[in-house]
Amino acid sequence: MIDFKKPGRPYIIAEMSGNHNQSLDRALQIVEAAADAGADAIKLQTYTADTMTVKGAYTITDKGSLWAGKELYDLYKEAYTPWEWHQAIFDKAKQKGIAAFSSPFDVTAVDFLEELDCPVYKIASFENTHHPLLKKVAGTGKPVILSTGVSNLEDIRESVEVLVGNGCKQLVLLKCTSTYPASPENSNLMTIPALQEMFPGCVIGLSDHTMGIGVSVASVVLGAKVIEKHFTLSRADGGVDSAFSMEPMELAALRTETERAWQSLGRVQLTVQPAENASLIYKRSVYVVDDIAAGEIFTEKNIGVIRPGDGLHPRTFEQLLGTKAPKDLKKGTPLKETDLSI
Repeated sequence: MIDFKKPGRPYIIAEMSGNHNQSLDRALQIVEAAADAGADAIKLQTYTADTMTVKGAYTITDKGSLWAGKELYDLYKEAYTPWEWHQAIFDKAKQKGIAAFSSPFDVTAVDFLEELDCPVYKIASFENTHHPLLKKVAGTGKPVILSTGVSNLEDIRESVEVLVGNGCKQLVLLKCTSTYPASPENSNLMTIPALQEMFPGCVIGLSDHTMGIGVSVASVVLGAKVIEKHFTLSRADGGVDSAFSMEPMELAALRTETERAWQSLGRVQLTVQPAENASLIYKRSVYVVDDIAAGEIFTEKNIGVIRPGDGLHPRTFEQLLGTKAPKDLKKGTPLKETDLSI
């Protein structure tokens, strides 16, 4: 079983969605590319057009949508992953050493995925108030990932209660902005620490529909431990989700940079670290910058605050000005406490 609470770098999920473009060979290539780029898991979506809607129910009218003018039924017909492909995709993921799991969109999909021993269930934002589905996945005892897009706090609280109350022992909440693509401006990553405070028993992450990796990397600094991004072989190949999906090189960069972001968090550190000790020499200190004879007055012309840092602390510089040198001092030497006494 996947343990999302285990300390370590962020867990990276590559969402295939409909980017297989109705080709099983392409779907298997996507699994290979995701694994090679460093993903921890490949995620599918398990539905059919008939389990989502009915023909003639709705046509997308939003002119800003990637799918403007498409009827929902036809869009789902184009995007769905044939159920008979799932076993081959799960097997390919296992062969490549990564996890495979899915988002079920109705209870029959859960029954089907249980036959494949699906290790995790992801609830999509548009299904996060589908209580019969939540109860079904919770009852499997498997970890559940819940996207929180198009939801208010009361929706999220109620969904968490339904999942936990029906047997979910490990729950991941993903901050999600359900626009395709999303923009950095509407990502509102400050929600991540807020969710962690409100739901301390949950793991918090990000379902990221923005372009690039900047938003995902930033989310790690705010506490995201799971990151999900749509993934394709090439956006140029087209497909229902290709426009806001990552390519292999971007996924590899995401894996690298989120790990670096996680490593950089460390601890509160307000002292010189052991790793910095060798660099102390490059700080400034008080040096003799011109030859000084015994009895001569220290001035800004014969002493200065320069590098390296093996002389007196710079705080002593102004105290020394106007006092007398007790002995001869050579230009280019650090001024030490022993130089001020005979």
